[in-house]
Amino acid sequence: MWIKGLQHDLTSLADWSKRWQMDFNTSECKVLHIGSGNQLFQYEFNTHVLSSSKEEKDFGVIVTDDLKSTSYCQAADSKANRVLGVTKRTIAYKSPDILFPLYKTLVRPLVEYCTPARSPH
Repeated sequence: MWIKGLQHDLTSLADWSKRWQMDFNTSECKVLHIGSGNQLFQYEFNTHVLSSSKEEKDFGVIVTDDLKSTSYCQAADSKANRVLGVTKRTIAYKSPDILFPLYKTLVRPLVEYCTPARSPH
């Protein structure tokens, strides 16, 4: 079964890390059970049972157990709105020649970051 295979891979990784003296911080390691029919198996790494999580953030992208991008989109929109509000409050002369480059530089990258991860199709 693939569950035993994954546990075997984790055990092999733990052995490799001991051999090369590159310890993992197991308190930071988590399991993300994806799918509705998942058996919620508990995995061990270095005799430490890995905790389970509903969502995780990696490289600024929030991945949930149902693989929906709602929470990531909300976080990205919230951050972009905060930056837009700061820009709006701090710029005194609001001409399009000034605001458009600021928007393209400060706000737009926050909204467009990892678009293929949010909407792969």
